[in-house]
Amino acid sequence: MDYDYLIKFLALGDSGVGKTSFLYQYTDGIFNARFISTVGIDFREKRLIHQYKGRNHRINLQLWDTAGQERFRSLTTAFYRDAMGFLLLFDLTNEKSFLEIRNWIEQLRMHAYCEAPDIVLCGNKADLEDRRIISEWRAKDFADKHGLVYLETSAATGLNVARAIEALLEKVMVRMETAVDRALLPGRRGRPRDLDDPDLYSPPTSSCSC
Repeated sequence: MDYDYLIKFLALGDSGVGKTSFLYQYTDGIFNARFISTVGIDFREKRLIHQYKGRNHRINLQLWDTAGQERFRSLTTAFYRDAMGFLLLFDLTNEKSFLEIRNWIEQLRMHAYCEAPDIVLCGNKADLEDRRIISEWRAKDFADKHGLVYLETSAATGLNVARAIEALLEKVMVRMETAVDRALLPGRRGRPRDLDDPDLYSPPTSSCSC
């Protein structure tokens, strides 16, 4: 293996918000407005060098592209638990895609590796300013209330595409370091063990007085 970490990200959002175009822009630097809707799930891959705490880390990044249609939800949710971070996209020109973000977050809380997974929220199609419906302050307010990083992106021009993935990668690297340092217990869905929790691996204490 010629990499230090294998990182898996999942792109989520309603059909038509630009997930496939977003990922192609990141991996290949191209934009194709004729992309058809993803059927089921697909993925792209990229190798990169990521600097974290003054050290260079070789990353093999797998970017999973999911179908946004309702009929594929049962298929795509099976991939949630294996993903280490999530790119949650909505279309700045589409009110419904923004309102559905709440439902996507609930899906993640139910199916991801923990109840508070690492998410970067992307308001995509920022190049279509004349068709914008969702204002920046409204999207930022939503992101702040849910503790999400928010960026406005454009798969067409490449605006903030790489920045969004780098922001997610940074969050995941921090989580991985915390997991190593604090020794996560199995069965806690990614949550660090609380010091007040009983030691699940110590033998039970006897209540017998004899």
